[in-house]
Amino acid sequence: MELPIFPLNGAVLFPDTSLPLNIFEKRYLEMVDHALSKNRFIGMIQTKDNGQLFNVGCMGKIHSFNETSDGRYLISLQGISCFKVMEELKTSYNFRSVKANKLDNKIDNYIFSDDQKNLLLKLYADYISIKNINLNLKDIENIEMDQIIKFIAMVSPFNNIDKQALLEADSLLEFFNKLLSIFELELAGDISSKSIN
Repeated sequence: MELPIFPLNGAVLFPDTSLPLNIFEKRYLEMVDHALSKNRFIGMIQTKDNGQLFNVGCMGKIHSFNETSDGRYLISLQGISCFKVMEELKTSYNFRSVKANKLDNKIDNYIFSDDQKNLLLKLYADYISIKNINLNLKDIENIEMDQIIKFIAMVSPFNNIDKQALLEADSLLEFFNKLLSIFELELAGDISSKSIN
């Protein structure tokens, strides 16, 4: 399928999550107009340091749209599924577009234990403390674990490589384990920097 893409590092969309976007660049206003005239699909994807696209992104469907008085678009994308870039297309559009293969969402019925949830929330509490992130964990601790891990991945200031690794995880358990590894490395680095100082 042909898919208009929005290359935006750090703002990673995951299947079954929502991402609000403030669109103001002319080429991306054109991209939204194009998507609205077709099937409402936009591919969110990150780029490497050389500007090349990563191989995997997430296809989102515009599920809310507002135009502001100054001509910006406020949209919300609902994550549908991951996609693999087959090739970048040459088009007459001002925005980039790719030939994409939609990747089937894997049915994953993995059930997390209370111990896994408690460990994740403890590490996340330590992480947001060292990053000075103002977040009340009580707001998320009662939602399902598959949503908690995706929420954490979306809102946390991880580097692009870490966010990409989470997006490409093959299962909820792999996603969870990668998330734990990111926290453990960040926390270990914080302890090391404090001991040096």
